[in-house]
Amino acid sequence: MISSKIDSGINGQIKIPGDKSISHRSIIIPSISNGITEINNLLKSDDVLNTLEAFKALGVKIITKNKKIIIYGRGLNSLTKPKKNIYLGNSGTSARLLTGLLATQPFNTTIEGDKSLSLRPMERIINPLKKMGAEFKNTTGKLPLNIIGKKLNNSNIIVEIPSAQIKSGLILAAINTQGLSKIIEKNVTRDHTENMLKSFGANINIEKKEGDTIITINGKKELISSNIDVPSDLSSSAFLMVAALINKGSSIYMKNININPSRDGILIALKKMGANINLKNQRLLGGELVADLEVGYSELRGCELNSEIAKLMIDEYPILSIAAAFANSPSLFRGLGELKVKESDRLELIRLNLIRCGCNCEVINNDLLIKPSNSYEIKNNNIRTDFDHRIAMSFVVMGSRIGKLSIEEAESINTSFPDFADIFNNAGGKFL
Repeated sequence: MISSKIDSGINGQIKIPGDKSISHRSIIIPSISNGITEINNLLKSDDVLNTLEAFKALGVKIITKNKKIIIYGRGLNSLTKPKKNIYLGNSGTSARLLTGLLATQPFNTTIEGDKSLSLRPMERIINPLKKMGAEFKNTTGKLPLNIIGKKLNNSNIIVEIPSAQIKSGLILAAINTQGLSKIIEKNVTRDHTENMLKSFGANINIEKKEGDTIITINGKKELISSNIDVPSDLSSSAFLMVAALINKGSSIYMKNININPSRDGILIALKKMGANINLKNQRLLGGELVADLEVGYSELRGCELNSEIAKLMIDEYPILSIAAAFANSPSLFRGLGELKVKESDRLELIRLNLIRCGCNCEVINNDLLIKPSNSYEIKNNNIRTDFDHRIAMSFVVMGSRIGKLSIEEAESINTSFPDFADIFNNAGGKFL
């Protein structure tokens, strides 16, 4: 598909779909709870639908009624052995979270994914689970992964890698393990799992101590179902935000955006760059902080971000890099090693594709240096994505400013934002 330069900006009130991270958890947690859960505004992306199908395969009754998803939960150990391998597509969230949950079930399961997911590291969740007594068969550290379900041991586990997926997989294992488990997190990561489990009555406590987050879980307490309203996704909204910020004449308004402080780094970074972003009507929705966002065209300035802020926004660096490409001074983003083990090596693809667009850009160890130009001349209009949805959407936004870019494997966008093209084009974009 081709992204083309636009003339009159990105404008209007834009409805952003449901939060992807919360949508996954909105299927997983009700499926192991007691009672009926109604879910409103669930993201219907490929990743989330694969999670939905996984729990149907695990014996959970799930129906759609009046645009709501209804899940009939029957408790922590109500899942049943699937008839075949569970396919998770491109979803790293599903793979890491289900590994933790399925390790505690009284049956064996094999999970698998697409080509991209099958290249992503799984030792980061396998190794800490082994400390709880979990067993895995014929593992290469990647998918497909055969999980030997059994009773685990309550444990104290330190999580060094800044990953909400690892933490959440361990929490889901601890929820179904007898006794007191502690997960000591060395870095701030998004806390959607903890927030939702609290609302479902889990015996979970969070304490901050000397820079660490200590999550204590008293396992085997049955969860009680609760209805869920999924807020709109901040990560998805970032593509429209940056499109508005870099195109003259733009003014957009987006409602119910999740601005959870454990993942709001993109707002902090764009504000530091001088972005015209106003947060209105801040409130709590199902334990999550949400707000309406008003965004207008801005004269951006470059900035330097240290590695700490990467923990609050690692997924948003591709689109932040597009904003940096149109700032009035260079930007330096430090500590982006985690970008190398996402759906693709995002750090390399940002560098490669920005250079193809005529931007002076280099990677120094795990740091990204972007030197913007006053006038871009496209060197190669073919944008390589390696089937990475965030790379694809980021360079659609780049094309809206510099001219025609051919986005490889644009269908990857369906993994997180299936209505992106329609929403972007209705607001003034040109992506066909």
